[in-house]
Amino acid sequence: MALVNLETYNSIPNIHTGNNSFRYSPDDGANWFPIALSTGSYDIEDINNEIQRRLRLNKHKTKIIIDANRATLRATLTLARHYQVDFNVVNSINTVLGFERQIYTYDMTTNGYTEGEHIVNIISINSILVNSDIIHGSYVNGTQQSTIYSFFPADGPGMKIIQTPKNLVYLPVTLRTINRMQTYLTDQDGRPIDFRGEHLTIRFHLREV
Repeated sequence: MALVNLETYNSIPNIHTGNNSFRYSPDDGANWFPIALSTGSYDIEDINNEIQRRLRLNKHKTKIIIDANRATLRATLTLARHYQVDFNVVNSINTVLGFERQIYTYDMTTNGYTEGEHIVNIISINSILVNSDIIHGSYVNGTQQSTIYSFFPADGPGMKIIQTPKNLVYLPVTLRTINRMQTYLTDQDGRPIDFRGEHLTIRFHLREV
């Protein structure tokens, strides 16, 4: 059996309820305001724009700026005087931005500029695996799995994903008679991928041996 065609839309979120939160203070920690981004596909600029919007909604000055240092692949945080950001919260966005789980304050020596301690993890998916429970003979990172095809979406968020392999790779089927089969998509670590309700169409070809 080989995968012939796969079609869907790139609606995979990198920000979700498990990594979308932090809180900030505009008055040296006297009062704290939580921010939780909506589930979606964000880059660093999108994250910063949403933070600016939330600050304005709270009637605060836009004195928290998230940016990227593309040379070091790290996020940057710029704070004005009296502003603080706390990443030590439940479902913190620090895992995406590469900051520690701690409170960041204005530093006079750097004019409020801080660079993340770790490289950003803006996209946690390295590969999308198409799995079928009726095939065998496939290995992923040295482990036998039921993966019949893998790819990484070259199209941006909201764009159509079309995968049509030029050279079909046939894998053995474990059943003599196919009454049912389960096909599912995971990331490189075996975690289910959330397409947020988008339709997924997959076509296979069976070849008699």
